[in-house]
Amino acid sequence: MITREEISILLDHPVYDGDGNKIGDAKHVFLDDASGRPEWVTVKTGMFGSNESFVPIRDAALVQDHLEVPYRKDKIKNAPNVDIDAGGHLSMDEEQRLYDYYGINWDSVLGEPEEGERTSGTGTAGTAGAAGAAGAAGLRDDTFREAGAPRTTGEARTGPRDDAMTRSEEEMHVGVERRETGRARLRKYVVTEEVQQTVPVRHEEVRVEREPITDANRDEAMSGPDISEAEHEVTLHEERAVVTTETVPVERVRMTTEETSEEETVRGQVRKERIEAETETEDRTGRHGRDVPGKGRE
Repeated sequence: MITREEISILLDHPVYDGDGNKIGDAKHVFLDDASGRPEWVTVKTGMFGSNESFVPIRDAALVQDHLEVPYRKDKIKNAPNVDIDAGGHLSMDEEQRLYDYYGINWDSVLGEPEEGERTSGTGTAGTAGAAGAAGAAGLRDDTFREAGAPRTTGEARTGPRDDAMTRSEEEMHVGVERRETGRARLRKYVVTEEVQQTVPVRHEEVRVEREPITDANRDEAMSGPDISEAEHEVTLHEERAVVTTETVPVERVRMTTEETSEEETVRGQVRKERIEAETETEDRTGRHGRDVPGKGRE
């Protein structure tokens, strides 16, 4: 069981489920005003920790620098939504709805506090912030008080009066997420195109040569009959262009990715608390007035 002394250790530290999965970071702790024991812890879940889910802390354990709770991550993320900004407190109906969701017997929650843990009070409740200020979890009443706010008149106290007021403000944290934007692929296909190339080709042609009878060729010319018929045949040749194809590798193509960085401006809204002092005075006529900074007297 988590003690009040361990609250400052677990706040803003990781929270893990029963399977060892990180759920988020602990944001607030709610205490039972009757016993002073921690009852609930809120865990920042969702993108950039935009949501807070309530988790019972009665069966949780603080392990080194993180909190372990006996519930699955999806169970916690789907817990009933409670707007803790609207006053910062749980009503009895909201708390009973949360206990029912986690399967915890409501009657066992309403049992008497253990001896030595009783404190006088009206059952008001608040949250524990990063500064360590703690309230209670509203187990008997639906009234709520912000952590560090002064108590109303007649409300019992168990310690010295604290006149300080805590001022809080929101901080914007921006992260990045990686997502798929598209796909690229290499595809090979076949196309046919016309190519042209000029090559030289040769062919044979018949040419008739005549030579006169001379003393050198007279004997050869007179070797045959005087008058006769004869034929002489010559084979002609030519070259013709022949086309063949051959497949040869010409290049290797592959796809790679590279990351480029660019600046992106993100805008958001954060809330801040402001604290102003008001004084009431009585003039000589007995009339009361209130001094408001920057507005004069009313």
